[in-house]
Amino acid sequence: MGDLSELFAPKRIAVVGATEREGAIGRAIMDNLIDEFDGEVVPVNPKYDELFGLQCYGDVGETDADLAVIVVPPKVVLPAMEAAGEAGITDAVVITAGFGETGSEGAAREKELREIADEFDMNVVGPNSLGIMNTDVGMNATFGPEMALDGNMSFMSQSGAFITAVIDWANDEDIGFKDIVSLGNKAVLDEADFIEAWNDDPDTEVIIGYLEGISAGRDFIDSARDVTQDTPIVLVKSGKTDAGAQAASSHTGTIAGSDAAYEAGLDQAGVIRADSVQHLFDAARVLGDQPLPENKDVAVITNAGGPGVMTTDAIGESDLEMANFTDSTLENFSETLPPEGNIYNPVDIVGDADNERFKTALDVALADDNVGSAIVLTAPTAVLDYDQLAEDTVELQHKHDKPVAACFMGGERVKPAADRMQEAGIPNYFDPSRAVDGLQALADYADIKRREYDSPTEFDVDRERAREILETVEERDDTRLGVEAMDLLDAYGIETPQGDIVDDPADALEVAEEIEGNVVMKIVSPDILHKSDIGGVKVGVSDEDVYDAYEDLITRARNYQPDANILGVQVQEMVDLDDGVETIVGMNRDPQFGPLMMFGLGGIFVEILEDTTFRVAPVSESEADEMTREIDAAPLLRGARGREPVDTSGITETIQRLSQLVTDFPAILELDINPLVALPDGVQAVDVRLTVDPDEL
Repeated sequence: MGDLSELFAPKRIAVVGATEREGAIGRAIMDNLIDEFDGEVVPVNPKYDELFGLQCYGDVGETDADLAVIVVPPKVVLPAMEAAGEAGITDAVVITAGFGETGSEGAAREKELREIADEFDMNVVGPNSLGIMNTDVGMNATFGPEMALDGNMSFMSQSGAFITAVIDWANDEDIGFKDIVSLGNKAVLDEADFIEAWNDDPDTEVIIGYLEGISAGRDFIDSARDVTQDTPIVLVKSGKTDAGAQAASSHTGTIAGSDAAYEAGLDQAGVIRADSVQHLFDAARVLGDQPLPENKDVAVITNAGGPGVMTTDAIGESDLEMANFTDSTLENFSETLPPEGNIYNPVDIVGDADNERFKTALDVALADDNVGSAIVLTAPTAVLDYDQLAEDTVELQHKHDKPVAACFMGGERVKPAADRMQEAGIPNYFDPSRAVDGLQALADYADIKRREYDSPTEFDVDRERAREILETVEERDDTRLGVEAMDLLDAYGIETPQGDIVDDPADALEVAEEIEGNVVMKIVSPDILHKSDIGGVKVGVSDEDVYDAYEDLITRARNYQPDANILGVQVQEMVDLDDGVETIVGMNRDPQFGPLMMFGLGGIFVEILEDTTFRVAPVSESEADEMTREIDAAPLLRGARGREPVDTSGITETIQRLSQLVTDFPAILELDINPLVALPDGVQAVDVRLTVDPDEL
């Protein structure tokens, strides 16, 4: 990607496919540019000498343009791109559809477009794009019906229709933008390119977007991590359900629906994920104009008891907290509020409160060091002047430099006050829960700014031994490996119980006699995934019972699935579960983000409980440690109810080592260690299964 500053601020734009024909996209783009663009607009169409009273060129290479907007039939796009590249035009927007979204022929055409862009080092938006906008220079290089207002947000979307709808709504709400881009098929420039460019733009305070997919997940995470240290990113990502996800054979693959990788990846990238369009803009508006809070403690100042309770409930359901006031603040409230008021949070200044009482209460609350932010919540009364309250709120927000959200409830009476606060960067919401969401976005971004990212640990491992084990799938019809691949874990330093796999009862006894105490015996077959369901696991087998246990396991497996490929029986040291916790560590390879690590409560109920958390690999030590703290069962690991704490550092290291394994070998499509038994003095990987793609070895 080259410098994108000229893409959004060209001096001369060539519209390839310009026309005066009513209803044509080439006409709409010309009309939009002629209306407001500060620079020159050059029509390109070999059929005409003049269009719109302007000289019309037959070839884009003759235009001396900075930006080419291409809206010609698909077969003509590639010659136009070549002509632009040969003329030294480094920026292009391809409006035309009929590329990768249409099938194999279109995909081949898109590949050629990408090759032309590479050859001439061109920045290309699209194809299949609505176009781009920049309000600084009045550039509406789209075929949408309206130009956006100017503002401090830059906006990208994979849906052109969503852009036109947002602009229509935002213009009514007085919400403005700096740059807008319709990403289209993302053949050359993608979301990561634009967030990097906007991070360097001093006029972009917030980056927002609507995405249906992310082109290169890991690259996006790495780019966004750098950007979000300076510029907040808020995205709506559609497709939360896993209806379209492929069936998976591992627990991790089953639980990791289509959205889990995005949830993990966006969080690791420091991106705030909005769950609705309203949430997107509520968060963006407050992030663009308000300071970040020092803490998550919120003061609520209200003249209405009922809405105050609603706000308290909303804060209770968020990650924010109701602020506990200092003694000095409580004394001040006692002196300034009527006896029937409430000096505790939420502060009820009573329905007869005038502007002076409101201003005093807000001033006292914001002066409290325990307060990170505040919500001013009002219902209209005859003694309250909303316009004056807006002025007071703006004054006090600037005085204390703490974030404030307003909840001036009402209709037309509220609008002038809301407009005044909006000018000063204080959003007004009718619904208290939206005010809470806005402050939550500020608190989330404050946490993101404070993050310190560490690099993944590189462990000393035996890669060649691991490769040899994985390559055994090439000698069999099945691409799945089970406990016969336990040595794979050993090659990467993951602790496993003592034991071996045998195909004869005499050998089973020999292995059992080398292990102190009773043993566990399991059927070994890639075709029998849930061994316990068929009685394929025997626990606490003594030496004298090994023969019978072996024969019984083989018989059960044959009766359950006569054509199953039975590799033998695993004889394994027993792991004491009384003092341990069964966990699961797994991986499922996501098509966009790559290896998606899972950690959670394990054992036979893992898919029922789904007490799990995810990260995109490679995973650092701090990220692995966070995973052990995020599951609902985390207190079990740390000694709840008088239990001895387990070795969480061992879990953390196992997550990292498995992360390294699946990063080193893209051939591993999915993998489970279940259970990974966490004990007070270490961890043991008791069982494993994985699926391998032989073509990637």
